[in-house]
Amino acid sequence: MRPVAAPSFVTKLLPPAPPEPAALRWLGELVDWSIVALGSALVVIVFVNVVMHQLDYDIAWTTEFGEFVMVWTTFLGAAAASRRLGHMAISEVLDLVGSAPRRWLRIAIELTVAGVLVLLVWYGTVIVQASWGNILTVLDWPMAWQYMALPVGSAISLVYVLHHLVVLIRGGDKLAAPENVS
Repeated sequence: MRPVAAPSFVTKLLPPAPPEPAALRWLGELVDWSIVALGSALVVIVFVNVVMHQLDYDIAWTTEFGEFVMVWTTFLGAAAASRRLGHMAISEVLDLVGSAPRRWLRIAIELTVAGVLVLLVWYGTVIVQASWGNILTVLDWPMAWQYMALPVGSAISLVYVLHHLVVLIRGGDKLAAPENVS
C-alpha cells in the first residue's frame, strides 16, 4: 500500500524545510505542527475569554495557560528556526573571508552554538527536576511541565545544529538558509 501524500494546501501552510534525512524531517514536521496546534489553541482560548468578558464572565485559567503555551511555542519556535537556519546572524565577518576560512568559521560558530545548547539542556533539566514540587496556581499542573520547554526545545535545536555541523564538516557549504530553501 502506497503512502498517501498530504494535500498541497496542507504542505503550503508551513514554511519550506531544507533537505534533510527522513528522521529530521519527521521531527521538524512534528515541531512545526505542534507550534501550529499550540498557537491555534491559544488564539481560540483567548478569543473565547474576550467574548466571556463581554458577558461578565472570566475563564480563570486563561492567563496561566497562555503563559504555558507561549513558553512552549517560544522554545519549539527556536528549534524550528534552527532547522531552517532562520536565526538572526551577523554575517559581515563571514562575507569578508574566502570560502575555506568561511567554512571553518561556520564550523566554529556551530560548535559554539552547540556548546550553548548543551548548557541549556543541562541547566534546563536541573530546573525541571527542582520544580516538580511547585504547582501552577490555577491549572494545578507541576511547574516542571512549563520549564520542560527549555531543555526539550534546546535539545531539538541541538539536533539540528549538530546536523548542520556534520554537513559542514563533510565539506558541504550549501546549508539551506531560508533564502536557499525552495
